[in-house]
Amino acid sequence: MTADKLSATFAALADPTRRAILGRLAKGQSSVTELASPFKMTMPAISKHLKVLEKAGLIERGRDAQWRPCRLKAKPLAEAAGWIDQYRQFWEESFDRLDAYLQEIQRQEADATPEPAGETAAAPPTDAPEPIDDRQL
Repeated sequence: MTADKLSATFAALADPTRRAILGRLAKGQSSVTELASPFKMTMPAISKHLKVLEKAGLIERGRDAQWRPCRLKAKPLAEAAGWIDQYRQFWEESFDRLDAYLQEIQRQEADATPEPAGETAAAPPTDAPEPIDDRQL
């Protein structure tokens, strides 16, 4: 998929109304009137959304006498999903490396020798001089 087609696909998907229209068309073809019914928009506004989807290649509009059915064209969505999938693989590999690193740290901490229970370590030596008793001077 060329960058321009990919950009057109993502631009079309950026709008929630257009995504809802695509969701409806995923269930089967529908007329413009049927697609417009759940939205509080004018028919010209819905037509503009459909034109953006059509220009991006995400839908096709037919003509059958007075009925103008719209159908989903899934190829651009599949191409966009393939592009996104490259990045999903990158993040999964990154998370797998992070998981392996964290497991190694946990193994190292578990292998460290713990102090025996009930014993406390001696206080570390200090470099501070002993306090002087004034009375002895």
